[in-house]
Amino acid sequence: MDGSLIVSNILNPPVLFFFLGMTAVLVKSDLEIPPPVPKLLSLYLLLAIGFKGGVELAKSGITQAVVLTLLAAMLMACFVPIYTFFILKLKLDNYDAAAIAATYGSISAVTFITASAFLTELGIDFDGYMVAALALMESPAIIIGLILVNLFTTDSDRDFAWSEVLQEAFLNSSVFLLVGSLLIGILTGEHGWQVMEPFTQGMFYGVLAFFLLDMGLVAARRIKDLQKTGVFLISFAILIPILNAGIGLSIAKFIGMPQGDALLFAVLCASASYIAVPAAMRLTVPEANPSLYVSTALAVTFPFNIIVGIPLYLYGIELLWR
Repeated sequence: MDGSLIVSNILNPPVLFFFLGMTAVLVKSDLEIPPPVPKLLSLYLLLAIGFKGGVELAKSGITQAVVLTLLAAMLMACFVPIYTFFILKLKLDNYDAAAIAATYGSISAVTFITASAFLTELGIDFDGYMVAALALMESPAIIIGLILVNLFTTDSDRDFAWSEVLQEAFLNSSVFLLVGSLLIGILTGEHGWQVMEPFTQGMFYGVLAFFLLDMGLVAARRIKDLQKTGVFLISFAILIPILNAGIGLSIAKFIGMPQGDALLFAVLCASASYIAVPAAMRLTVPEANPSLYVSTALAVTFPFNIIVGIPLYLYGIELLWR
């Protein structure tokens, strides 16, 4: 692999701000970001990426490529939690295995956004409808995870409130805002883009850098939790994303995705949720240990993907697409 891709990715300002956040914790700086600010920044990023995706989808229309991509996204969102559950069961109980499988079956919007910035930096085009794939892949893993818990546990006292589960899966703030912004982008098209561009485009990289600064603070604080996960889960948190990206790239090649879309699809397959799924698992599977599924996704998989994974998956594309 061309090492310059990794260097170029690391020297991307938002990624450097991620390191700055980690450094602040490691040197015991008193740098703090007030709790409401990261929430506001994440809502902005979801609005901007959803709106841009909607505008691009309005331009392209519903083509065969769009339909195939969205079907592939749904396939991977259901397949990943099922197969990883049986791997995790080798070392963990059914509750922890289901919670972690659901975490890795879902996606990280911030990793997707960082990959989009990486492609823009390299001048590689990608289609806006990949945002629709992002929205589709966030929720199914929650449902699959709960089905696995029901199938493989014998606790007769468990009583799932499926209405709450479905509400958390499909109407949580991330999915609701992303899908809503996508629809507004489709409805308003190019005119809407011109009106919103100073907000959704001009501020985007600055907000992403600020958000990754906070992610660096949070990830560094979670590092000590890795002592509880052991070598098995740390290895899982690195190797499974690579495997999922490989499966994703094979599907992307088979259905003829262009390289930029293929990278974003691979990143979606390789990423893990650290917001929506943990929130749902805490609500519905309290027997599972949050320090396992949050720390592996946030302190291992997320930094691995944004530092090494994204350039690695692009290298795989360069080999497969020759």
